[in-house]
Amino acid sequence: MSQAQITLCGRVDRERAINWVEKMRPGTRVIFKDPKRTLPQNEKMWVALTEIATQLDWHGQKLTPDDWKILFMDALTREMRLVPSLDGTGVVNLGRSSSNLSKSEFSDLLELIHEFGARHGVVFHDPNAMEPA
Repeated sequence: MSQAQITLCGRVDRERAINWVEKMRPGTRVIFKDPKRTLPQNEKMWVALTEIATQLDWHGQKLTPDDWKILFMDALTREMRLVPSLDGTGVVNLGRSSSNLSKSEFSDLLELIHEFGARHGVVFHDPNAMEPA
């Protein structure tokens, strides 16, 4: 087995993971990660980003929800990097993907989005938008 992944949901999953660990060769790497973001969290993010995109301009520009997501990911982690494009005519964002955020990190992202929106007068029309997912 060169690579395997298991999500620990119950006793059977834990037993399978223990079994795998016991069979691994010395030097095998094991990584533990917090649970990934949920689909309801992802849905709330896109609703909020769409509200911001339709209600705000950013320095005189109308941004898409995708553009706003990049700005918020940068504000959350400060891990965004810009490098020159291959043809040298622009820059490429080498930022972190929101799909790899943990539930906790994603909650922080949603809080950041809503706090920014509230500070800038965005009206969030979804009554569930502010509830934790």
